[in-house]
Amino acid sequence: MNYAEPKRYHPHFRYWMRHMAAVPKGFLRYQVLELLNEKPLSGSEIMNEIENRTNGLWRPSPGSVYPLLAWLRDSGYIKKAPTEESGVKRYLLTENGKRLLEEQRKIRRQLRDKAKFFVPPFLGAIWYSLSSKKAAELQKSCRRLIQAFINIGINVGRKFSEKAFEETIKVLDEAAAKLEEINKKLEEK
Repeated sequence: MNYAEPKRYHPHFRYWMRHMAAVPKGFLRYQVLELLNEKPLSGSEIMNEIENRTNGLWRPSPGSVYPLLAWLRDSGYIKKAPTEESGVKRYLLTENGKRLLEEQRKIRRQLRDKAKFFVPPFLGAIWYSLSSKKAAELQKSCRRLIQAFINIGINVGRKFSEKAFEETIKVLDEAAAKLEEINKKLEEK
């Protein structure tokens, strides 16, 4: 399976991602600011670009994009870009918009840095049966893995290369296979 090709996702996975995934608060605003920092875009172009960048897994609705654009404009973060195309309203960031984007980037970096302290809740049950030393070791490894996973997701997304993508998939598949092997041995006991 070619993971980079969105059309090959299993239909049930695509349905689940489209209908069950929640977009974190502020995510759309951040994405719109980033896109308008690159070049002037219209609302429909923003929706298309986000859909492309998420490999077709998410397309924001007009009911979320256009009110956001109106709020950004009314707040002085974006302005209408001069255009020769009749009927197309493209927007670009103002200086205030660039400052807001920088603030959003700073918050995003802080959240990413704090994520290294996050441990999945499902591991909490495992820790109750472990000594405190073993629980600390497991927690440390989980934090490293989660932080590495977050970082590789960000960097592969920003600076996509087929080689880095394939290496990432290979490492994840190998790690999953090893954990499955350990689990199988434990189940056989």
